[in-house]
Parts: sequence; C-alpha cells; structure tokens
Amino acid sequence: MYSSPACNPRSRLPRLALWILVSVFLLVALALAAPEQMPVIAYKFVLVTSGVVLAYWLDRALFPYARPHECLPGRNCPGGGSTDAQEAYRYTIAFAAACLRRALIVLACVLGLTLGL
Repeated sequence: MYSSPACNPRSRLPRLALWILVSVFLLVALALAAPEQMPVIAYKFVLVTSGVVLAYWLDRALFPYARPHECLPGRNCPGGGSTDAQEAYRYTIAFAAACLRRALIVLACVLGLTLGL
C-alpha cells in the first residue's frame, strides 16, 4: 500500500518551520549588523514570552470551565456529538468566543508587559 509523505508525521517538518528559519536568519543578520543590540533583543524576547505564558495561565485560572477546546461539539460539552444544526452552531459560537477571549487576554498581557517595563 502506498503512503504519501504527507500522511507520515515523521517525514514532515514541524509547524512554522520556515518562519523559525527566517527568524533565526534575521537574528543572525541583526547580530552581525549591530551586536550591541543583542541584550535588548533578548530582553524584549523574554518580555513577550513571559507575557504569553502569564496570559495562558491567567486564562486557565479565570475560566477553568471555558477552555476553547471544550466548546466544540463531540467534546466534553453537555450534549456534545449532537447532530442538531442549531446546537452545533451554538457550540461553534462558544468556541469562537472562547478563542477570542483568550486572544484578548494574551494581547493585554503582552502589551502590558512590553509597554510597561
């Protein structure tokens, strides 16, 4: 039986691998052009990463029963797996609202940390 390379998870590159390579290339280019700026870049990287981690844990602590993946039909939601179109639409709206809520919390935390420090 023929198996395409796309179906084999071991043969694929990780997600966003191209963007990781572009970022590393740009970081090396910046280090060669202005090496005195590397501590500033490291500091900003730490601020952004800390903001994302803080936002994720804040979202989990503030909304323990409203995680985005739990708002999809067929998951741990009451009535999940129902074939009713209206009910599936409600779960889709709940999923979108939970994703938007988490994105706004991440935005607020990252902006707060990067602009405030």
